[in-house]
Amino acid sequence: MRISGTGIAGALAATATPANCQSLATTEQFTQACQAFAKDVQIPNSTFVSADFIPANTTLQFPNVDPACSRPSQFVLASQNWTGRFLSTGNGGLGGCVQYDDVEWTASLGFAAVATNNGHDGMTGLPFLNNPEVVEDFAFRAVQTGVVVGKDVTKAFYGKAFTKSYYLGCSTGGRQGMKMVQDFPDLFDGVSAGAPAMNFNNLNTWSAHFLMVTGSNTSDTFVSEALWDVVHKDMLSQCDEHDGLADGILEAPDLCRYQADGLLCGNGVAQDGACLTAKQVNTVNTIFSDMKSPNGTVLYPRMQPGSEAAGAFKSYYNGQVSDKSDWVKYVVMADPNFDLTKFTPDLWGRSDALNPSDIATTKADISAFRDRGGKLLHYHGTMDAIISSDNSPRYYESVRAALKQEPAELDAWYRFFRISGMGHCSGGPGAHYIGNQRKQLAFPGRQDESVLMAMVRWVEQGQAPDSLTGTAFVNDTQGGEVAFTRRHCRWPTMNKFMGGDSNSADSWSCVAYNATT
Repeated sequence: MRISGTGIAGALAATATPANCQSLATTEQFTQACQAFAKDVQIPNSTFVSADFIPANTTLQFPNVDPACSRPSQFVLASQNWTGRFLSTGNGGLGGCVQYDDVEWTASLGFAAVATNNGHDGMTGLPFLNNPEVVEDFAFRAVQTGVVVGKDVTKAFYGKAFTKSYYLGCSTGGRQGMKMVQDFPDLFDGVSAGAPAMNFNNLNTWSAHFLMVTGSNTSDTFVSEALWDVVHKDMLSQCDEHDGLADGILEAPDLCRYQADGLLCGNGVAQDGACLTAKQVNTVNTIFSDMKSPNGTVLYPRMQPGSEAAGAFKSYYNGQVSDKSDWVKYVVMADPNFDLTKFTPDLWGRSDALNPSDIATTKADISAFRDRGGKLLHYHGTMDAIISSDNSPRYYESVRAALKQEPAELDAWYRFFRISGMGHCSGGPGAHYIGNQRKQLAFPGRQDESVLMAMVRWVEQGQAPDSLTGTAFVNDTQGGEVAFTRRHCRWPTMNKFMGGDSNSADSWSCVAYNATT
């Protein structure tokens, strides 16, 4: 069943028998009752738009969806009986698109699932311009309201309250999950937050600053995509074997303090046609260094080595204004015509100071979530080309310091995993199929192997995940021939090759090491 409200969409596990449909014997009767639900139910301060029964194996069309959302339809697979679980999904980017694929997937697993458009439509920052209400929706209010209303709808439809409440999101969705943990600790029993866009204000400054670093593609500071391939190979020659195996994947990128000085043209070592000028060397070294304010304060960590092979050129290094920079134009500078090449270090502090609705999402004291028994599963791909994976351990360590708990104590309720070779929430050359989305299931029929169900087992059975198992496929073909598997380690350990068959997860071990992040 699909329910649509103002700014909120949800799906209930439609084959379950709701309290007000117990006597319905046919699909037609069930359909009619579900369509009438919007008229019969009364949820305070809400307006129902529609409630429709969606049969399994239906392609659901969204004729009025914003084109930027790239989701004109959603295929609905077989339904599942309601398990008593409630779940909210998150968003991506600037967050005006309902994550229908996550709603459909989790509903098919028996969750009563909800999602929102974050108070606006589309993926640009234009709706934020001089509109603090929409900014507040984006910062936290849309998700928080969607959860409160969604729980009311679930109880009204099924005639009883949910048993456990979960959150699932990555990127912006990861930040939203962390925001709920920080400010609304009673909403969820379990939160899965991937690649969270925390330190949000400075993340956007960082995204915008790459153009200043690289210059346009005609600038003498610009590094072409072909030369970034040279940089990547040089980086691997310096850092790839820190984990015991030269396989093109860094298990612990924090151990790689790469500098491109060895590629300087004319140094007697670098090869002609595969070398960098002094200005290009500075460009690369700046990108792989923390972004600092004029007074030396670290605003945002470096781009981690390895990401240059996973799309960072297309996102940030192509000499063009980044599509991630709308926050700067429409919120920080409040000027849709602002020239981002003029967003220089003397203005960077403006973004951090503005921080509407504390969208930074960096609060380290999350003891209220801990004390009510919540479980937080946090992960980040180490080849993320959009959000530096160095940012996630920084947050973990801030929680560790604020609560004065060592990792063995934090493990009881907060675990952070680095997914080696994973790009931004998905993809990459590593064993990235960890089941954080349907498209990220290694084998679509084996739902129990997903990050989501690992969270459920932790919350409901006390089975905390020691590692997150990932799979890589030949030609990255989901469900095809397995290339290798890895058990991704939880912080602060790293995966190290111990010998044997490197494609087998059993040949790797999570070991302690001296982290430098």
